[in-house]
Amino acid sequence: QVQLVESGGGLVQAGGSLRLSCAASGRTFSRYAMGWFRQAPGKEHEFAATISASGGSTYYADSVKGRFAISRDNAKNTMYLQMNSLEPEDTAVYYCAAVYTYSDHFTPRERFQYDYWGQGTQVTVSS
Repeated sequence: QVQLVESGGGLVQAGGSLRLSCAASGRTFSRYAMGWFRQAPGKEHEFAATISASGGSTYYADSVKGRFAISRDNAKNTMYLQMNSLEPEDTAVYYCAAVYTYSDHFTPRERFQYDYWGQGTQVTVSS
């Protein structure tokens, strides 16, 4: 089992940057595929990015591709989301998620594929 804690959210002007972190408990972080989802007010959860257990494979939603970068440091049990060129449409609560996997290439993109979730961190982008 793993517990996830997000941090790094805040208020930023359009065009600015933020880096979110997701700290995981447990000794087998390197066996978890990880992802970032977000939920804007009044909208459904939206997939943003995912990274495989080894970190060698990533996948992005079209809405963030080219602006966001997902990464992980398995030695620190931490995943990151570097968000650049932020837009007001990126305003949302951002959640990290994890699922145990035996694959080094698995990059899940659907909510139901994940077993563990953090509590979320608010990102607000002002125009």
